[in-house]
Amino acid sequence: MDSGVPAPQVWPMFRARDALGLIRFLVDVVGFEETAVHAEGELVSHAELAWPPGGGIMLGSVRDDDLGMMPGTFAAYVVTDEPDALHRRAVDAGAEIIREPHTTDYGSREFALRDPEGNNWFFGTYRGEPRRPPA
Repeated sequence: MDSGVPAPQVWPMFRARDALGLIRFLVDVVGFEETAVHAEGELVSHAELAWPPGGGIMLGSVRDDDLGMMPGTFAAYVVTDEPDALHRRAVDAGAEIIREPHTTDYGSREFALRDPEGNNWFFGTYRGEPRRPPA
């Protein structure tokens, strides 16, 4: 069924020591939606999480062939219309807040947290500059 929302074409991806635990944190606390988790026991070979307004991430358990993808080295900016509500939910869940909610000089309302694996997540209202048509 076509929802009318285009599928993401760029997928940030990273590894986790406890991928199943990180998936639970990102779904239950942050608000991602679990769309695919391929696992055998505690080993997650591939997982996809969707951000409800659009986009998504891929992650999996640490492996020997990770090509330098070490846990805790990922950072992302995620657009949300309700950063203060998300911040309250994260605080209530015991998340480590690394930047309290604030308004930037360009008008975005933002905050940042560190997930249980050490990755930094920035949440805010800034949607980026409009894309320019090709010349």
